[in-house]
Amino acid sequence: MTPYITRALAQQIVDTVRDLCGQNVNFIDCSGTIFASTDESRIGTFHEIGREAAASGSVIEVRENDHFTGTQQGVNLPIYHNHKIIAVIGITGNPDDVQKYARLAERITRLLIREKELDAFNRTESEKKSYILRGLIDHEDIHPEYLRENLSRWNIDEKKSCQLLRLKIHSDNRPVLSASLDNAVSQLFKQLDCQLFTFVYPDEYLAVIEEAVFQRKRQFLMDFAQKYKDALWIAVGNPAFIHEIYDSAFSAEIALKSMPAGCSYVEAASLDLELILASINSRSKKAFLAKTLDKLSSEDLKLLHIYFSCDMSLKKTCEETFLHKNTVQYRLNQIYKKCGCNPREFRDAVRLYLALKM
Repeated sequence: MTPYITRALAQQIVDTVRDLCGQNVNFIDCSGTIFASTDESRIGTFHEIGREAAASGSVIEVRENDHFTGTQQGVNLPIYHNHKIIAVIGITGNPDDVQKYARLAERITRLLIREKELDAFNRTESEKKSYILRGLIDHEDIHPEYLRENLSRWNIDEKKSCQLLRLKIHSDNRPVLSASLDNAVSQLFKQLDCQLFTFVYPDEYLAVIEEAVFQRKRQFLMDFAQKYKDALWIAVGNPAFIHEIYDSAFSAEIALKSMPAGCSYVEAASLDLELILASINSRSKKAFLAKTLDKLSSEDLKLLHIYFSCDMSLKKTCEETFLHKNTVQYRLNQIYKKCGCNPREFRDAVRLYLALKM
C-alpha cells in the first residue's frame, strides 16, 4: 500500500517540531503548496523552494540574501518513502541552527507513516469497513489509493449510484441487543448484497447498497422493517456516488428523525419539507420556536400533532382523542391565547405545523 500523509498528521508533525525548536515549520507537497504549517496564514500558499527541493530531491538552504516566492530563510528537506519523494519539510531560521530539527522532522514523519501502514494492514476486515464507511460519512481524510484498493476488493463501483441505509435500534432494546437480531441484520445485508457496512455503538447499523439493487429489493427491505418493527427503524438515503455518500447519510438521518409515529420504514425520497427545514441553522430554528411553541405544554403539542395528522378536521381529531368537539375547540382556543397563533386559521396553522416539524 502506498504511504500517505493526511493534513491532520502533517499538522501534528509541524506542531511537534515547532515545540522542540521554537521556529515555524511547513509541510509542503511536491507541487510546492503548503498544506500544513505552524503559521496558519501560510497554509494553501505557494512555496517556490519547496517545489524545487521536491523536484531535485535534495536539501535546499535559504540564506538571508536569497529571494524566492513564498520562501523565508531556513532549511527545506525532501521526505522519501519507498525511494519516492512524498513531501518537503521547511523550517524557518538560520540553516546552521535548524538543520538538525529538519532531520528530526523527517525521521518523525517516516516513523508515523510506517505506523499508519502497519495499522491499516493489521485492521480486520470489519475494522476496515467501519473505518472507511465512517470516514466517508464524516469527511475524514482517507488516502485515495487505500480507499480505491478496498472499494475494488469489495466490488463497489465508484461510478455507480448507491444509497445509505440506517438501521436504528429502539432505545429500549439497546441494553439487550440480541444475537438473533444482529444475525438477522447480517443476513439482511447479504440478501441486499451490501459489501460495505458497520455497526455504530450503541444503536445503529450503517450499510451501502447499490441503487439498482435497492430498486429490485425495496419490498424485501420493507418486509424486514415490518417484521422487526418492535426492534428497529430503517431509513434509506437519497442516491449518491460512493465518494458523496455523506449526502445520502444526511438525508437518511433526516428521514429517520421525520419518521411518522407507528412506522418502521422511511425513504428520504419521500421527504420534501423535512429536507428544507433541516438546512435551517439552529439559531433561526430557536428564534422561530420561541415565537410559536415555547409557551405550549406537552399536552398542547400532542393535540396539535393529532390535529394536523387529521388534516385540521375537528371531527377526526375528536375521534382520535376521544374528546368532545367543544373540548377540542376550547383547547385549540387556549393554544391561540398562549402563543398567538390560531391553529384553525391557515396561515397560523402553517407556522405551527412548521414549528412542530422542526
